Amino acid sequence: MKYIIPYLFVALLIVSCKTIKETTETQHNTISKTVDTREIQGGMWIPSLLEGVNEVEMQQLGSKMTAKDIYDVNNSSLKDAIVHFNGGCTSEIISPNGLLLTNHHCGYGAIQSHSSVEHDYLQNGFWAMSYDQELANPGMTVTFIKRIDDVTAEVFAGVTSDLDEASKLKKINQNILKVVKSANKETWQDANVKAMYKGNQYMLFITEEYKDIRLVGAPPTSIGKFGSDTDNWMWPRHTGDFSMFRIYADANNRPAEYSKENVPYKPNHYLPISLDGVEENDFTLVFGFPGTTNEYLPAVGIDQTVNVLNPAKIEVRENALKIVDGFMRSDAEIKIKYASKYASIANYWKKWIGENQGIEKSKAIEKKRALEAEFSKIVKEKDLVGYSTLLSDFENLYKEIESVSLARDYWIEVAYRNVELLGITFRGYQLEQAFLRGGEEAFNSARTTILSRLNGTFKNYSAKVDKPVFAKLASLYAEKAPSDYVPLNMKNVNFNELANRIYSRSKLTSLESATELLAGSATEVIEKLNNDEAYKFGKELHTIFYNKIEPKFQQLNMQLEAVQKKYMKGLMEVFPNKRFFPDANSTLRVTYGQVKGYEPKDGVYFNTTTYLEGVMEKYIPGDYEFDVPQKLQELYKNKDYGQYAENGKIPVCFIGTNHTTGGNSGSPAIDAEGNLIGLNFDRVWEGTMSDMNYDPDICRNIMVDVRYVLFIVDKYAGAKNLIKEMTLVHPKKNK
Repeated sequence: MKYIIPYLFVALLIVSCKTIKETTETQHNTISKTVDTREIQGGMWIPSLLEGVNEVEMQQLGSKMTAKDIYDVNNSSLKDAIVHFNGGCTSEIISPNGLLLTNHHCGYGAIQSHSSVEHDYLQNGFWAMSYDQELANPGMTVTFIKRIDDVTAEVFAGVTSDLDEASKLKKINQNILKVVKSANKETWQDANVKAMYKGNQYMLFITEEYKDIRLVGAPPTSIGKFGSDTDNWMWPRHTGDFSMFRIYADANNRPAEYSKENVPYKPNHYLPISLDGVEENDFTLVFGFPGTTNEYLPAVGIDQTVNVLNPAKIEVRENALKIVDGFMRSDAEIKIKYASKYASIANYWKKWIGENQGIEKSKAIEKKRALEAEFSKIVKEKDLVGYSTLLSDFENLYKEIESVSLARDYWIEVAYRNVELLGITFRGYQLEQAFLRGGEEAFNSARTTILSRLNGTFKNYSAKVDKPVFAKLASLYAEKAPSDYVPLNMKNVNFNELANRIYSRSKLTSLESATELLAGSATEVIEKLNNDEAYKFGKELHTIFYNKIEPKFQQLNMQLEAVQKKYMKGLMEVFPNKRFFPDANSTLRVTYGQVKGYEPKDGVYFNTTTYLEGVMEKYIPGDYEFDVPQKLQELYKNKDYGQYAENGKIPVCFIGTNHTTGGNSGSPAIDAEGNLIGLNFDRVWEGTMSDMNYDPDICRNIMVDVRYVLFIVDKYAGAKNLIKEMTLVHPKKNK
C-alpha cells in the first residue's frame, strides 16, 4: 500500500561506487558450490545484475535458465513478459495477443467499477468471449521495463563529503534530472532513476506505459476471493485469486490512449504455461515489482515498529472494519460499494498482526542485536572510520522520533485513510493551500482535479457508514495520539454528538452538495469551505499535520536516513561475504526459491499444495466468504477436470520460499525452464515479517496453481477462446 502524501525526498551521505562494486565482486567470487540451499534463499535482486553469484545460486536451486534468459536488452527474455500493473501490482503476458494474467484483488477495483446491482460482476464473474466484449478501464495503465542501467557515478558527480546534507540532496537531484533528460530512449518511452541500497547506488529505468487496458475475464468473488478476510494471509489457502486483462496498442504496437482502432498488443515475449505442476523442492522464480521492504533496519527500529507503531494502526483499522462489516452484512448495495475499500483496510490490518507475531517467533530483534554487536566488534578491532557511533545514533534518533511517528500514523490512519469525510476535507485543504500559494489560476486547476476525484469518491460512499467510523476513530485519535499533536477542537469532546452535528450540516457528505460548495470564485469557495462544519474540523487536523507533525518527522527522518545509508555501506564493508540485496522500492526484481512446506509451530506441518477438496470442506452455503458456486460444485461432483487434474485431483494453491511483499501480487511463478506454473498472491501469516526479517524456515509465499486458473477459465467459465490463445506445455513429461 502507498500513502499518497507529498513526502520530502531524502538523499544523504555520499558513498564510493568502487566500494559497492568491490563488495559485490567479493560476494561473487566467494560463493561456495556446496552451499546449503537454505542459505541462498531470500532476497529481491535487480534482474540486470544476475550474472555471477545469482545465476549460480539459481542453478543450485534447480534452475535451467541463464541470467540472459531472464533479462536481456537485445533479445527476447522473461522481462519482456512482466509488467507493472496499474502502479501497484504485477501482471504477466500469457499469449501472443497481449493477454494479461494478474490477481483478482489487483483487478478488483476495475471489476467493481463495471458492476451494478443489475450486472454484478463481483458476484457472478465476467468473461469476454470475443475482443469486442472486453471492457475498457479509463485511467488503468501497465508499464514495461525496457532497460536498466547503473548511473551511480553520474548521480554522485560533484557530491563531496564536505557538503552539508541539504547541498548533497540538491546536487543529487540536479544530477538525476540531467541523467533523465539525457537518457537514450525512444520518444514514446519514459525514464526515471531509483535509489538502491539506501541511496548508495542509483539505477536508471527506461519504461513504456500502455494506457488502453481492457477487462477480459474474472471469476466470481466466491472463487477469486474465496476465504476472503478469514483466510487472508493464511495457509492452507484455497483462493482462485486471478483475473485477466488485455493490452491494446496502436497500429505500430506502441502505447496509445483508448481507441476502437487500437489492436491487441504483440509482445516480445509471453510465458508458456506448464501443465505438469509442482513438487516439493521444485525451483520457483517470482518476477515482479515488490513495493517496500526494510531488511536492514536496526534492532531499535524494528522494536519501535512492532511495539509502538503497529499496535496503534491495528487498533484503528480493527475498529473501522468492525463498523463497516456490520453495514456490509445487512445491505447489498453497501456491500458492493465498500467491498474493495474493506478489503484494502483489512489487508494490512491482518498483515501487521502477523508481522508482529513473526518478529517475535523468529527472534528477529535478538538476531539484529547480535549482528550489531558483531558489527561493533569488527569496527573497533579494525578501527574503521565513520562507523563507531552509528548504533548509538540510531538509539537516540529513534527515541526522538517515536512521538511524532506515532502522531503521523494516527493522522494517516484516521484523517487521511479510514474516515472518508476527513479525506474529503483534506482535498478541500489542498484547494485552499493552492489558492494561498498560487492564486486564482492554481485554485482553478486544483478544483478541476478535486471535482474529478470526488466523482469517484462519492460513487462508493455512504455517509451512514462513515459517520460512526468518524465518531470512533476521531475519539481514538484524541485519546491515544501524543497530546502535543492533538488539535484543541478534539479535546474534551463527545464524538457521537460531534458526528451527528457534522454529518447533518456539512455539504461535503454528497456529490451534489459538495459540487455546489465548490462552485464560485476562489474567494467565495474558500469562504464557504471555512464555514462548513466538516471542513472546519478537518482543517485543524490537516494544519497541525503540515505545520507541526510532518516538518518534525521529515527533519528527524532525514537524519535517520543519513545514518541508515551509512550503516548500509558499513554492513557491506564489514561483512564482505554476506549477501545483500537492495530493499524493494517498486522496481523490477527477481526472487528465487523452492516449493516447500513448513512447520509454523511445534507438532504442526503444512504441506506444499491444496486441492479442490479443501474448497468443498470449507464450503458454507450462502456465506459471503465461503460460499461455492453451484457449477463448481457440479464439476467437483462429476470430477469433470479435463486435462488439469493431478492424480484425479484439481490443485488450487501451493507455497514456496520466494521472498515477496506487496507489489508482488500478480507476479508469475516460473519454473526452472521459464514456464508459468502459478500466480503469486499472498504470504503465510507467520512470514509477513519478511519485510523486515526474511526467515527461510517460516517465510512462504502463496501462489495459485496455474492449472486451477486454466480449469476455471475452461471448465467453469467455458472461455475456450482464451485457452486457445495460450501455449500449454509439458516440460517434465517431454524431458
